[in-house]
Amino acid sequence: MFGEIRNQQGETIDYTVHSGESRSDYIVIIGHGVTGNKDRPLVVGLAEGLGAAGIPALRLSFSGNGDSGGKFVDSTITKEVEDLGSVIDAVGARRICYAGHSMGGAVGVTRAAIDSRIEALVSLAGMVHTEEFARREFGEETSDAGFMWGEERCPLSSVYMNDMKAIGSVVDLGAQISVPWLLVHGSEDDVVPIGDSRDILAKATNSPEFFEIAGADHVFSDAALAVMVNKVTEWVKAQAG
Repeated sequence: MFGEIRNQQGETIDYTVHSGESRSDYIVIIGHGVTGNKDRPLVVGLAEGLGAAGIPALRLSFSGNGDSGGKFVDSTITKEVEDLGSVIDAVGARRICYAGHSMGGAVGVTRAAIDSRIEALVSLAGMVHTEEFARREFGEETSDAGFMWGEERCPLSSVYMNDMKAIGSVVDLGAQISVPWLLVHGSEDDVVPIGDSRDILAKATNSPEFFEIAGADHVFSDAALAVMVNKVTEWVKAQAG
């Protein structure tokens, strides 16, 4: 629908569009978390739910992930913020909501703080304290030698670790989000603690909505997926008008 999308490095961004029949002026861009891609069940489930409700959705794989160009070892929040900007450029004059999961949530907060083209924001188990996350999850691995969660397709790079440390936390960006904002988090998330969402909520000044799903894990497994999709879809429909 939007032709070939490339980032600032000239790398292709793989994406899939779910056309919503009732709206053509609005689109939800969905970004995944670290080691993820556009085909993860929660990303597909959300895109399908939005499309079925008449809201177009675009799910993407950030560069270095899935079938997108680039190298996984170069995948950082900083680069993905730029990738998101390239996708926003490609969708043109449509009204834009961005929904990001996990590290994709940190990408969304960072982009929304500087890009007025994003008019609504959804954080799904959104990562906030980046340095703390990297230390907690990967601190025992050796950068440029080890792997993320033991997955050989996901080497742990010093580029990634240095970016996470340089950012430190996106918590203070909460005060810079001026658009409608929904945060969804599971109470049993053991990858990005629910405290991350609560911390950035405390900094927010525009009264975002917080929706806790009791018993849900980091990827909204099983019944939690439908709860998340239904909540986000209804919220987005209200924003789209």
